[in-house]
Amino acid sequence: MVKKALLGQVSDTEIRLLRIFKAVVECGGLGAAELELNIGLSTVSRHLKDLEARLGLVLCRRGRAGFSLTADGQRVYDGALRLLEAMDAFRTDVRDLHAELVGTLSIGLFDKTVTNPQAHIGEAIRDFRRAAPEALLDVRAGTLNEIESGVIDGRLQVGIVPEHRRSESLEYIELFGETMYLYCGRQHPLFGMRHQDLRWQELQDYDYAGLAFHSPNMDATHRFRLRRKAAVSDQEAVLTLILSGCYIGFLPDHYAAAFVREGLIRRVEHPECMYELQFVAVLRRSPRPSRLSTTFVEALRRAHA
Repeated sequence: MVKKALLGQVSDTEIRLLRIFKAVVECGGLGAAELELNIGLSTVSRHLKDLEARLGLVLCRRGRAGFSLTADGQRVYDGALRLLEAMDAFRTDVRDLHAELVGTLSIGLFDKTVTNPQAHIGEAIRDFRRAAPEALLDVRAGTLNEIESGVIDGRLQVGIVPEHRRSESLEYIELFGETMYLYCGRQHPLFGMRHQDLRWQELQDYDYAGLAFHSPNMDATHRFRLRRKAAVSDQEAVLTLILSGCYIGFLPDHYAAAFVREGLIRRVEHPECMYELQFVAVLRRSPRPSRLSTTFVEALRRAHA
């Protein structure tokens, strides 16, 4: 049995070992972490054993059965995340005082915005890079809830999402719009029908695929009283179900356009089967956003002015 130790002050050595441990966990094992950390496998293993000895804890199981965290390891990993994020935030604040635009900017991006002609996120990134050429970008795609919660708890610095229910913890900056239409696949009964005389009651008889979290899509589902028979997490999953010919679903017009041209899907041409989205950038109100964050948001403002 490993004797549990009481850790006093956290030294630079322990912080370095915690960063290595974090990389091992996020890579899913020592072998993958070897490439990420650019150090040998035996060195990674030795550092991990050193951390376990310093903490007096068994952090993980490794062997033929694969890599897995122990219960103590999970708690240490969660604590290490909080510690390292706090240290990174402190470094960012100090750099801000010296007016240096360096460090990591973590951005959360809602899916399927790249084909929207109204979205100029790439232009904003180019503008940002001119102002902060040494900054590292960490861009993650996610759902509306994942991105908003990530900004609120500090895992993300800026989010770009469709506006829904506003949180008092966040600041919102309007960027661009998007139009959502209802679509059916080539194998669907609606594909070959005349839609001009389509009634709501008939439309509500068809199985529908919609997003399974609070969002403008879910609001539209309830508002139009559509019969949701498939719950999905993103636009690509909606499209996949539409292509099956078994479901109807809402897609952004720009994302659907290529599949419409190929004759794989068709817009349901009911005049009320659509809704508009407004995309926004979100920042945490407190603590004060970093200069990297505000510089990027200003670039977004200019690109979408």
